Amino acid sequence: MHIFDYTFLDEGLLPAELVNLTSAISALNAISEERRGQNATVYTELEKIARIQSVKGSNAIEGIVTTDARIKEIVEGNSAPLNHTEMEIAGYRNALDEIHTSFEDLRISEQTILHLHQVMTEVAAYEGAGQYKTDDNIIAEIDEYGRRRVRFSPVPAAETKDAMEQLILAYIDARDNSHINKLLLIPCVILDFLCIHPFADGNGRISRLLTLLLMYKSGFNIGKYVSFEEKINQSKEYYYEALQDSSQGWHTNENTDTEFMKNFLSTLYKCYKELDKRFSAVNGKKLKKSERIEQTVLNSVLPISKSEICGYLPDVSPTTVEAVLGKMVKEGSIKKLGTARATKYVNAKHIH
Repeated sequence: MHIFDYTFLDEGLLPAELVNLTSAISALNAISEERRGQNATVYTELEKIARIQSVKGSNAIEGIVTTDARIKEIVEGNSAPLNHTEMEIAGYRNALDEIHTSFEDLRISEQTILHLHQVMTEVAAYEGAGQYKTDDNIIAEIDEYGRRRVRFSPVPAAETKDAMEQLILAYIDARDNSHINKLLLIPCVILDFLCIHPFADGNGRISRLLTLLLMYKSGFNIGKYVSFEEKINQSKEYYYEALQDSSQGWHTNENTDTEFMKNFLSTLYKCYKELDKRFSAVNGKKLKKSERIEQTVLNSVLPISKSEICGYLPDVSPTTVEAVLGKMVKEGSIKKLGTARATKYVNAKHIH
């Protein structure tokens, strides 16, 4: 039987890499808060972009997809959902909006988690909306030969409510311990939630909503301006590897949260670096469109794709982006990596 206990976070034996990441993230968060106070209009623009990408990214991880145009119409409320897939997308939008606008009123509790599940699934008329699972579930995977195997057996249905109660109580104890870093606590809570797998459906999406709420409660609102969900989607194979590594031996308390914590913190760090780039791009609207495209590519440490640039600069047409990229490649200021849809561009100075 798993024991929910986060006191290990207070033992001072955590890897230096994790502690250093939390320090870097806290510093970036402070810079972001200062900028937000001085550039409200810019942050409003960033919020619009992130909202669409969050709804798209979190659903895409679960294979719930539609066209970018339909995502935008649904998220912005300009069109009612036309099918079950779009109903699921609209449901996530509703739950996400409630977290963004009402996080101060949402306690970390079973009631809140059940409520978020209700909001997320009621548009698509889930039979178990807002209710814990009534049947045992498994997390399965299919190998390269098409054979299925059980990757993880979550908490049985009969024990789910008790496990969720223990999770919340352990979280409250750790949250109120001034010696425990709240950024380190969040992934531990999410890992336990995913191992419980309390719902018949929607556990992954609820885990991401809960992550955002926990971040808000800990003073980190990055998810409002850069999509945390989309960052997970962009490297979901590493996310699932970390989840698998950290869940091994969970039932017998022999697991270690380190890999999942590391994945969470590195993803969060990427969000803050992304915010820095997007702030510069949106704040630079006084520049010509071609100059904004150039700055976006040149300021990116990692290779960046045409579609990513279009996401950062929604008022610039893809044709213009493509033309400027071609010009920069020809001039030698950037290098082109990959081909076709995998094509990315990077500052030539970063190629050694």
